[in-house]
Amino acid sequence: MKQQKLKLAGAVVAAATIALSIPAQAQQWPNKPVRIVVPFGAGGGTDIQGRLLGQKFQQSMGQNFLVENRSGASGLIGTEFVVRAAPDGYNILFTTASLAVNSVLYAKRLKFNPLTDLEPVSWVSSVPLVLVVHPSVPAKNLKEFVALAKRPNSNLIAAHNGAGTTSHLSVEMLKLFAGAQVTPVPYKGGGPSIVAQISGESDFHFGTALAVQPFIKSGKARGIAVTTAKRSSSFPDLPTMNSMFPDFEADNWYAMFFPKGTPKDIVAKLNAEIIKALKSPDVDGFIRKEGGEPVGSTPEALADYFKREAEKYTKVINAAKIVID
Repeated sequence: MKQQKLKLAGAVVAAATIALSIPAQAQQWPNKPVRIVVPFGAGGGTDIQGRLLGQKFQQSMGQNFLVENRSGASGLIGTEFVVRAAPDGYNILFTTASLAVNSVLYAKRLKFNPLTDLEPVSWVSSVPLVLVVHPSVPAKNLKEFVALAKRPNSNLIAAHNGAGTTSHLSVEMLKLFAGAQVTPVPYKGGGPSIVAQISGESDFHFGTALAVQPFIKSGKARGIAVTTAKRSSSFPDLPTMNSMFPDFEADNWYAMFFPKGTPKDIVAKLNAEIIKALKSPDVDGFIRKEGGEPVGSTPEALADYFKREAEKYTKVINAAKIVID
């Protein structure tokens, strides 16, 4: 009996030691360089935004935050790398809304679950898609456009950036929520699809804010609405799609995640650093220049939002019967 009591006491001491070591580890974090994994190529909006944030973290915490580009498989290669990494705070995933889409599109192929195998840290920024039409389309506002798109045999052609992209899914949401009679046509990326739209090869397009902005200003495209839940400061005169269809929302958001199981104190510390960095003029200015809005959120808010995004895209992808080979 005495031996059993000693074993029990030893187990209690060991558990207490482990519990105390986690906050201590968090207080010391980071004590070596931290990797920010961007699951896309260098030079894009995700990469640049990630590097700006890394610089802010380095200045604030006195440790190197190094961006590493691990592109491929629509961002899933870099994501899996972080999922498999040790949950010690030294590998961060900085990714986009494509993760919510791809968790549905590639669900049968994935060897991990983005919804359960990642630790949300913060929603970083929100970037709308903009519904733009060719000047020849006889619709001056959202109400007129929807009425036109709902006509039987409307023959409106919708250029999009490729199967499964948010540009494509926005067209499918228009069909699903508005009953639009339109034909989606895929192009190899945002550049070719906006060229098709402004040339008159297609009638409308859901394009990234940065890509369509110069064409709206030049009169080569007419802005109709934005897809984010709130109006965009870059397009203050354009209504939101959800002002007419409450479930219509497509946000090209950016967010940070840790591997699942990362100590809560480390998550909270990085969350606070993100909120602080988003208030700096250079980070705020870059995001707004890209047509976006700085956000910042609690880890819990990001977790809830990520789940809702996956559920929304599941409905849209299933309704549209989108299958990626």
